[in-house]
Amino acid sequence: MPGQKVWAEWIRDHADHIECDAYGSTWASLSGKSGQVIMLAAHADEIGYMIKHIDERGFLRLDRVGGSDAATARGRRITILGDKGPIPGIIGNTAIHLRRDDPGTEKAPAVHDLWVDVGASNPSEIAKLGIRVGHPAVYQDGPMELANKRIVGRALDNRIGGYIIAQVMKRVAAGKRKAAFTLVCLNAIQEEIGGHGAIMATYRLRPDLCVCLDVTHATDTPGLDAARHGSVKLGGGPSLTHGTANHPLLVQRLIAVAKDAKLPIQHEASSRFTGTDTDKIFHSRAGIPSALVSLPLRCMHSVVETAHLDDIAHTIELLTSFVLSLKDKESFHQSLH
Repeated sequence: MPGQKVWAEWIRDHADHIECDAYGSTWASLSGKSGQVIMLAAHADEIGYMIKHIDERGFLRLDRVGGSDAATARGRRITILGDKGPIPGIIGNTAIHLRRDDPGTEKAPAVHDLWVDVGASNPSEIAKLGIRVGHPAVYQDGPMELANKRIVGRALDNRIGGYIIAQVMKRVAAGKRKAAFTLVCLNAIQEEIGGHGAIMATYRLRPDLCVCLDVTHATDTPGLDAARHGSVKLGGGPSLTHGTANHPLLVQRLIAVAKDAKLPIQHEASSRFTGTDTDKIFHSRAGIPSALVSLPLRCMHSVVETAHLDDIAHTIELLTSFVLSLKDKESFHQSLH
């Protein structure tokens, strides 16, 4: 919840109402001229680890929270969110000299192979630090800038989404004309472990339309095959997904809005599922016309997730223009007539 409080405090100046639910999903509402609601949905949670076991020597063993990559974990600094506040630790890395396998052939560790040192020598010292089984842990790595408008950091998936939808509300609120649809910006919890926050909040909020904002894999780095993964470039603009949860009429409108605003967009195919909260939102109640807009991201689920500032700006502009393009009593429902 501390992160949600930061988000809520920032967006408060641009919203009519701020609320949260029992599990911490938080949303801001800005009234429109009609009774219809457009929801922009991002997610606030990040991947990490959870303390699974404490051994007799005071070392901690881990389990994943979400899709954490054990292959990149060894030798990293972490923060354990304990009962007495944040506790620093390191995920150990046995020296290469002492590892049994040939360095050229050894495999990435399994998550249960990882061990954490917090400076304790036994379980009693661990308990004095306020650490127990079940406490979460996240990497310590912070943000940095690269040349040519690149930003790097952990948890850009999907804290950057929370930033983008807040910026959209700020722009809509500052506009000269009131939007036709009430705008609800949802910063949902637990996307990384199943989309549970989006399910609860969508059922409660009953939006008429939804655009989900998440990140997608930029596939323009070495070793990735476009025939297998599709082609999405960093700096190429936001990506629109076609298929499955994505309502074709809503996607068509987003394409038209991008064209009118002269915004670059990219395209992705979804043949079975999107892997985002869109999958949990579109079939709520009687069905909600939904679409997924994604920010290209290199090195997803790592501490060096990389985004492009131009893509962020273009995504904000696309979503703002889309919200303002909606008209009173407009419907995106399919018709037999």
